[in-house]
Amino acid sequence: MHRAKTRARAAHVTVGQLRHGQDGSVEIDCSCGMVLTNGPQWSLDEHIRLHRAEARYVALSLVAPAGMPRLLPVAQDRLPREP
Repeated sequence: MHRAKTRARAAHVTVGQLRHGQDGSVEIDCSCGMVLTNGPQWSLDEHIRLHRAEARYVALSLVAPAGMPRLLPVAQDRLPREP
C-alpha cells in the first residue's frame, strides 16, 4: 500500500506556472493532465489538496485487501477504477 501511495504522489504534482484569468481565476496544471483552478468558494490550494487526496484514495483502494474495514464500505464489484 505504501508503494501505491508513493506512485499516486509522484503522478500528481503541479507543473508549469500559475495562470491568472481576467475574472480573478487562478489555475495550474497537474502532471496527470487535469487543470486545477480556484472557484467562488474554494482556493487553488484547496483544489490541489483535494485532487491529491482523491488520487491517493483511488490508488490505495485498488490495492487494499478485500474485506479490510473502511470508513466508506466498498463492495468487490464497486472498487474504484484506475483513472
